[in-house]
Amino acid sequence: MGCSSEPEPESSTKAAASEPAAEPVVDETLEPSPSASASAGPVIKVGGEGTYDVYETDEYGENPKVATQLEVTVKAAEYVTPAEIDKTNEPEHGQFLRLTITVKNVGKGEGEFAAYGMMKWEDAETAAQEATTLEGVGEGQDVDTTYKPGQSVTGSLILDVGAKGGTLSYTSSLTADAPAFTITLPKS
Repeated sequence: MGCSSEPEPESSTKAAASEPAAEPVVDETLEPSPSASASAGPVIKVGGEGTYDVYETDEYGENPKVATQLEVTVKAAEYVTPAEIDKTNEPEHGQFLRLTITVKNVGKGEGEFAAYGMMKWEDAETAAQEATTLEGVGEGQDVDTTYKPGQSVTGSLILDVGAKGGTLSYTSSLTADAPAFTITLPKS
């Protein structure tokens, strides 16, 4: 992350130096997050997919390097009521969202996907807010796991977003400066 010994961030840095900050190709309906940068991962629409790097560090938590790549396919994003997910409590931020995704390891090493505490929602009017819930997993298998090369899981996450639309960003402790990937949510 910004280390000059890493090939991909180096090329991103070169691109950022020669192009304006708006260099990444972005869906026109997506309003870029204030925290987005030129090194941010892919922006994925419902029905689309994107691949991002999973990093590992040495025993001291330093010297991050790419361990593998995970591909995320957004199968569906449905706004649901508490009754539709067999819950009686209302969402804290405003709206429950059932996000159905497939996570697949397309790299050569093991990689972990852990959504809890790593998904943030925001829109043009609302700053990034934690979106994961204790409602956790919806239908299907639990996508929060460690993936060996070639393995995949399809499942749903129950998230709490401020309103319909906006974006979801996934970060990890090693990608905290820029989202590993961002999902553009439908407005209805």
